[in-house]
Amino acid sequence: MFIPLSVPNFEGNEKKYVNDALSQGWVSTGGAYITQMEQKMARFMNIENVAACQSGTSAIHLSLVEAGVRPGDIVLVPPLTFIAAVNPVRYQFATPVFIDCDDSFCMDPNKLKTFCENECDFKENILLFKGKVVKAVIVVHVFGNMADMEAIMDVAKKYHLKVIEDATEALGTYYTDGRYAGKYAGTIGDFGVYSFNGNKIITTGGGGAITSNNAKVVNHLRYLSTQAKNDPHYYIHDEIGYNYRMTNLQAALGVAQMEKLPEFIRRKHRNYEIYQKEFKNFPLAELMQFRKGTFPNKWFYSLKIERTKVTITMREIITLLENKGIQTRAIWGLINEQKPYKNEETYQIEKAPYYASRILNIPCSTQITEEEILYVAKEVKSLLEELANE
Repeated sequence: MFIPLSVPNFEGNEKKYVNDALSQGWVSTGGAYITQMEQKMARFMNIENVAACQSGTSAIHLSLVEAGVRPGDIVLVPPLTFIAAVNPVRYQFATPVFIDCDDSFCMDPNKLKTFCENECDFKENILLFKGKVVKAVIVVHVFGNMADMEAIMDVAKKYHLKVIEDATEALGTYYTDGRYAGKYAGTIGDFGVYSFNGNKIITTGGGGAITSNNAKVVNHLRYLSTQAKNDPHYYIHDEIGYNYRMTNLQAALGVAQMEKLPEFIRRKHRNYEIYQKEFKNFPLAELMQFRKGTFPNKWFYSLKIERTKVTITMREIITLLENKGIQTRAIWGLINEQKPYKNEETYQIEKAPYYASRILNIPCSTQITEEEILYVAKEVKSLLEELANE
């Protein structure tokens, strides 16, 4: 038996729609399925306009371009996320400053606020850090958990920061309470980006999407993603564009996946509840909760290991579970500790390393069976008990 961490689920109309795109000959960055994908996403999230693109990374890059981030500007970013959320800052020759996370794994709005208040100067409606313009903040909704957007948006509004919501892991997550009740992840800030990589809740193989709180801005983002082409006959280009458009083959896959998204989210919730029951009151690992007042898509399930009793490395735990046919994963190596970023500024990084050393992600595919979940829970608990007694 081998139980993977997170694999795609193709049980709908994927083959039908992809074959249809192939039969029509529309396989590249034009075709009806791209439009359908954009429309389905917009309807699902109750927004006006979405642009499908090549990847979540390209969507973040386009957001930074549109936000006016220039060489030398500062962008505030999280340390606890996948590195693709931060690399596009460097594409713009801008500089990241890392702000710690809170217990949701998402950016801590209190530390964001104190950084802006205590470490920066605010002059003529421009926020400056060591003389450089702080232009934007990238907020990642980690593992489908919603960040505290009310507090983050208040800080951004006060200091005139553009907010890029990285909702690459949070398609389908939304607020149920508060100021943003009914608003989906990625639809609150100035820009929202999504990913359809193979391990996401829906996939197009690669692929991503971008939206904005201004529908006209999305049209410009779509224009930039298609090499900023003005004239289809003479290929006139008025701006620097990018080859960032989603292909029709990817979109055909995505249209079928969007049809299954509500069912996939339902299964994510059901499977999480089974795990929750199995790990209830288990002293060596706690299944992490999601933010109250939200409906999360529960994309990933995270166990927090009790480090006072289980002291071996996470790599060793992962390897031992692999030997039992269970694929797991550590949370991430902190971005501010990676070679390209180890010399960048950080601010009160405390909880990020705490969670990085303790979080184990366990199998969460939408097609995982209850029998497999029970096996995972049993073997994880058995291993941790064995390690704690050594």
